[in-house]
Amino acid sequence: MENTIASWTANTAAVKYMFYFLAMAIAAYGGTAAQSKAASVALEGIARNPSAADKIQTPMILGLALMESLVIFVLISVFLVG
Repeated sequence: MENTIASWTANTAAVKYMFYFLAMAIAAYGGTAAQSKAASVALEGIARNPSAADKIQTPMILGLALMESLVIFVLISVFLVG
């Protein structure tokens, strides 16, 4: 009976860590996809109208920082919960 409980506890921990790493992978993929799309659209806008580079660059950097912060929050939550 004890062997069964010990193996169930070990399997539960393994599944828990698997889901933590899955959450981190999804967050990293989502953040990367969003950042690449934002940078691509901003560079297209600057290429069309170079004089608007100052107006486009600051909001783009702010948006990229906010997107990256979401990935960092997931990383921190994985370490805190795990």
